[in-house]
Amino acid sequence: MELMVSTFIVLFSVIDPVGVAWMFASMVHGVEIKQQRRMAVNATVLSSVILIIFFFTGTVLLDWFGITIPAFRIAGGALLLLLSVEMVFARQSGLRSTTSGEQQEAETRQDISVFPLAFPLLAGPGALTTVLLMTSSSQDTVVFWQMFAVLCLVLIITLISLLSAPLLSRMLGETGANMISRILGLLLAALAVQYIIDGIKTSFNLVS
Repeated sequence: MELMVSTFIVLFSVIDPVGVAWMFASMVHGVEIKQQRRMAVNATVLSSVILIIFFFTGTVLLDWFGITIPAFRIAGGALLLLLSVEMVFARQSGLRSTTSGEQQEAETRQDISVFPLAFPLLAGPGALTTVLLMTSSSQDTVVFWQMFAVLCLVLIITLISLLSAPLLSRMLGETGANMISRILGLLLAALAVQYIIDGIKTSFNLVS
């Protein structure tokens, strides 16, 4: 149960459905509600497919590149730690945001469900790293499917947040969204450090 809760916090913090919903609302301002909902559904489905593929093939990818689980935990923890710092200071990290050129390109598109909504805002490097960390931590079959249930729960919450984007944007505003992001960033920082500590401990155990 403790593992599921910590995994939920990490994945929810990295994907940040509330923050993404606020950005989505600002990007589709003036677009018909029907089209907004279609983009929200399409983006969630596409990002879900990407994350689920990584979930089921994560350990295979690590084996393919010859990367040990402890090494990936240390690297993944460091990556999530950088992301958490950006969240605490309410800055747009390169892990979840777009470059200025990409943003200009997105503004000219009528459909942003694929880019930048599905990737990199939802299924970005941080989320993909978290999914791989989830699979590397779930050696037991029961735990594996529990982790999958957590992933599905976060994706469902993400869809609900995107569909409610106009309402959330009015209720929270930029200040409210940043406040939630800071709280989640603090939790993510602690869990990221724990990933690094666990990876170092496991590495020493393997060496000894």
